[in-house]
Amino acid sequence: MKAIRVPHREFMRRLLRLLRWRVWITEKLQPTEWQAMLLWAAVAGFLGALVSILFTTLTETIYDWFGSRNLGIVGSMQQLPWWGCLLVPTVGGALAGLVLHWGPRLTRRESSTDYMEAIVIGSGRLPVRSSIIKSIAALFSIGSGGSIGREGPMVQLASVIASLVGRWRKFSPPQLRLLVACGAAAGIASAYNAPIAGSFFVAEIILGTIAMESLGPLAISAVVATLTVRGLTAAHVLYQVPPFVLGSVWEMVPYVVLGLICGFLAPVFLLSLKQAETFFVALRIPLIARLALGGLAVGAIAINVPQVAGNGYSVVVEILTGKLLWMSIAGIFACKWLATMASFGSGAPGGVFTPSLFMGAGAGLLFGTAVHHIWPLAAHDPRAFALVGMGAFLSAATHAPVMAVILLFEMTLSYDIILPLMVSSVLAYYTAKSLQGASLYSEAIKRKAATTPDPVPEDSRVEDMMRPDPPVVLPSANFAEVAQLFLSVRVNHLYVVDEANRFLGVVSLHDIKPYLGEPDLADLVMARDIVREDFPRVAPDQTLTEALAGFLGLSAERIPVVDRDGTLRGSLSKSDLLLALVEKRTPTPEPRV
Repeated sequence: MKAIRVPHREFMRRLLRLLRWRVWITEKLQPTEWQAMLLWAAVAGFLGALVSILFTTLTETIYDWFGSRNLGIVGSMQQLPWWGCLLVPTVGGALAGLVLHWGPRLTRRESSTDYMEAIVIGSGRLPVRSSIIKSIAALFSIGSGGSIGREGPMVQLASVIASLVGRWRKFSPPQLRLLVACGAAAGIASAYNAPIAGSFFVAEIILGTIAMESLGPLAISAVVATLTVRGLTAAHVLYQVPPFVLGSVWEMVPYVVLGLICGFLAPVFLLSLKQAETFFVALRIPLIARLALGGLAVGAIAINVPQVAGNGYSVVVEILTGKLLWMSIAGIFACKWLATMASFGSGAPGGVFTPSLFMGAGAGLLFGTAVHHIWPLAAHDPRAFALVGMGAFLSAATHAPVMAVILLFEMTLSYDIILPLMVSSVLAYYTAKSLQGASLYSEAIKRKAATTPDPVPEDSRVEDMMRPDPPVVLPSANFAEVAQLFLSVRVNHLYVVDEANRFLGVVSLHDIKPYLGEPDLADLVMARDIVREDFPRVAPDQTLTEALAGFLGLSAERIPVVDRDGTLRGSLSKSDLLLALVEKRTPTPEPRV
């Protein structure tokens, strides 16, 4: 090996000074890969909130093309003549179809844009151009009055930004999938001003686990996203609800029945959406014509019932404030169901999260009104049933009762409603699960999982998770080389190998501490003098569970992967290992949305 010239004394002093700071930060702050992940989760939350705000602004700009953002989509539709009600959603659907038809020419056959697929069965890499094209199409579909929610594109864009950050930082696949999940949590939190529900949306619905290895970063991302939206916009509590007082335990009986009703209606609603999708596909017409036809159907309904336009948020507000009579709600409820079938079935990009809240509010108010006429003391204010119905219907549609309860609480900040909300949501969940074992999005994930290899198969080994090319030094490396390498890479252990790349041991950052105040002594030290030969190691063919034992009693964040003949193959990260084990014990979400 070429001889290394002894550095100048002044250079050595500066190097040791920097290294002392490095050791102090490591010992006092003790930064780990988990803490670094929390930092990047916060970055993903901030960027996710920014793209969500941008998407909302662009949607409102499209509102201005045919109406006014101040009036909202429903108010704008009410101002249009009958032919305008037909024309606007039809043109919007056609424009969305044009984007989806011609856009793939620019994507070079990129992979799927589904963020759920990227998190559950993918590598965490989301294509940028395909996602942007899909979001532009959603702008036209949503902005022209399609009966679809805008939370879907917002979550998609936030996930793409998180994926880009992870790829820029060269995250491992488990870390990248987790960061994309953080982006999805930020998107939901931005859409509904609900950080806790945003975290549980991803943890309960997509990941299927609330282990702290994943829930912690999700919570950080969602909180940062919510704070960003509140700081840059006039975000507020989404739904102002009437005061609720539970006078008697007997008043819980109607809420039990409401949970059963929502548990029955939600699967029927999701089934109707899939049947509508099958109907539109069976027409065998071009994509542009198909989306235009879906928009035309929405416009035809909106001529007499403009409340079907948009995601239904403004109508839910009117329901909760008592501005709509139950006779009107009955008609709007049926028409909104048909309009959502038309938009979703035709392939309009968007989400069905908010339309599901609308369906729950309508069903709850109708049931509460009926109970009020039969048993007034049990339903003093039917609007409380509308609120509980939102949570129960969402719980049944998503098979995620915890998320549904938290979301409704965060959107209303009404703690008094929590008891009937919990009872109805849990009953709705079990009822829906007994009627239909899987929900809308889980079917898509299951179909794709059948043709996509599991990112963490049951028989996965260390070599499947190891990171190649760890930082190494030769035994003859002098102290200056070791110090410079510690300053250039964020590791606490350097692997010592010979010329044949056989593993000899490690040099620990803490082991060089005695030499930091002695420049003259440091000049004489080589890597072979401070190597730790008894450092634990794992073999490439060991299972992940066996490799976990190598970290017991070890404070290091990574462990060397060494062949049976002593050749260094790479390193195994503790965070990657724990995330992989969490993913292994979490089955592909069958009963999830």
